[in-house]
Amino acid sequence: MSLLMNYNDQRFIKIAQFIFEEQFRRDPKLEEEMDDRRKRLMYDDVIYNISYLMTAVHFSDSKIFEGYALWIYELLCNIMKDLDRDRIMQFMTDHYSIMSEILNSHGKELLTEDELKKVTKYLEVAVEATKKSVTEIPLSKFFMEGEHFEVRKAYLDALITNQSKQAYEVINNAKNSGLPLTDIYEEILTKVMYEIGSLWHQNIITVDKEHYATSVTQTVMSRFYDEIFDRPKRNRTLVSCSVGSELHEMGIRMLSDVFEYNGWNTFYLGAALPESALLHAIDEYKPDLIALSVTMPPYLPVCESIVKAIREHQPNVKIAVGGQAFYYTDELWKKWDVDFYSESSKDLIHWADTAI
Repeated sequence: MSLLMNYNDQRFIKIAQFIFEEQFRRDPKLEEEMDDRRKRLMYDDVIYNISYLMTAVHFSDSKIFEGYALWIYELLCNIMKDLDRDRIMQFMTDHYSIMSEILNSHGKELLTEDELKKVTKYLEVAVEATKKSVTEIPLSKFFMEGEHFEVRKAYLDALITNQSKQAYEVINNAKNSGLPLTDIYEEILTKVMYEIGSLWHQNIITVDKEHYATSVTQTVMSRFYDEIFDRPKRNRTLVSCSVGSELHEMGIRMLSDVFEYNGWNTFYLGAALPESALLHAIDEYKPDLIALSVTMPPYLPVCESIVKAIREHQPNVKIAVGGQAFYYTDELWKKWDVDFYSESSKDLIHWADTAI
């Protein structure tokens, strides 16, 4: 096999050029994603990819190329942070398919029929391994612990790989199997969205992936609304909102849905609500409980100010606070004039049913 590690063979160079050019022809987005430096590195990678593949073929050992494919995929994910893991998987699997086509059509003078069969097989193995790697990411202890991990992981995997329909099916199957709505919200949707946020902060996924996951989850939640709002009411009222200019409102929205499902009348006011508007809403809706959520620590002073304003305006109303921002404090809520701090809607509902 004369092609193995022979970088001076013009036939080898020609095949590499064919592969490189064909990938850009089939995938126009690469022109936007690859500057001149990336293009040069990508061409070098084509050389390395063929070399590793030929080594695997030489020793009849598919593991050599499979291991290399996994290594280069993670390497690209780490050095190309502007691209999503799913996008990198796409152009790497496309690359392996193109390699297979061109080696089979232009490599007949370099490789035997048996070697070409191995080329096809090993590249198929690399494609499958790379596809699986998209969701093989480090997960937090918070995400790993608790009930329904398999459902939670299946939903996360569907979001990471842009499989909207699969994501909906995971939740629908969980619901149809008898999983209570509170468990779906608490153990699946809430934990998955926290994990999505954590993965974004670690640069493992891109911000557009976070936005996509949020959009899909909002749609999933909307499918429960007929059931949520059809429940009998208990003459209890909740007003809830995200604090200040906070735009991370998924958690507090989930909490409001769970309260509505448990018979409360809920008024979810969204995010970026002025303090005066919140006080006006309290006068209008006369809530038994006000729930305030803070995700980003810089908004904690705003939350403290709102708590003080509510206490001056309506001294007897119950106030609960929560959100990820409090995780990074030394029990800050204990220094405020609030009635309850909760990390989960279940805990808050249990307390509210007892205290109110």
